[in-house]
Amino acid sequence: MSSPRVVVVDDHALFREGVRARISGELEVVGEAGTVAEALRLIRAERPDVVLLDVHMADGGGLAVLEGVGAELPDVRFLALSVSDAPEDVIDLVHAGAHGYVTKTIEPGELAGAVRRVAAGEAVFSPSLAGFVLGALSRLTPREQDVLRLIARGYLYKEVAQELGISPKTVEHHVSAVLRKLQLTTRHQLSRWAAERRLLD
Repeated sequence: MSSPRVVVVDDHALFREGVRARISGELEVVGEAGTVAEALRLIRAERPDVVLLDVHMADGGGLAVLEGVGAELPDVRFLALSVSDAPEDVIDLVHAGAHGYVTKTIEPGELAGAVRRVAAGEAVFSPSLAGFVLGALSRLTPREQDVLRLIARGYLYKEVAQELGISPKTVEHHVSAVLRKLQLTTRHQLSRWAAERRLLD
């Protein structure tokens, strides 16, 4: 298996150099960026497999990068790497499309492994953070979780209705509730959010 191509985004040059030095033996670091504008240009030019993304930077940070290119480049995957373990940071980045979130206390060998897992399609979270993401799901009723699971698998509303023995109108009601609780806006976002994170497999 070829090494994933990685872009490192962080506003501290020393930290970027350290990350490059630690992971370049296992991964192909194709560029670094210290600002949101640099990151957007670099990601569009290189189209890496994974972007290691600092959450807080002076000019907007990880959220601004995700909002800038996340939808435009769906094949690029984003792994947040932050000193922050605040629940609101984790949830904000996950809602914006990050495929994982680890703290900067992660061991170098574990970081390379996390990048490989994200590149392979997994969702990766530091153990202490996974609960925050799952907490967003805990607000869903069992029936809403059933509907979310089927929608994530690509079922149409009428197919969900047949599977669960409810009306398509009831399915639509449940989907609306799930979107509201997870702070998403479209069924497509819902499918992508659930499927990419494999939280309901």
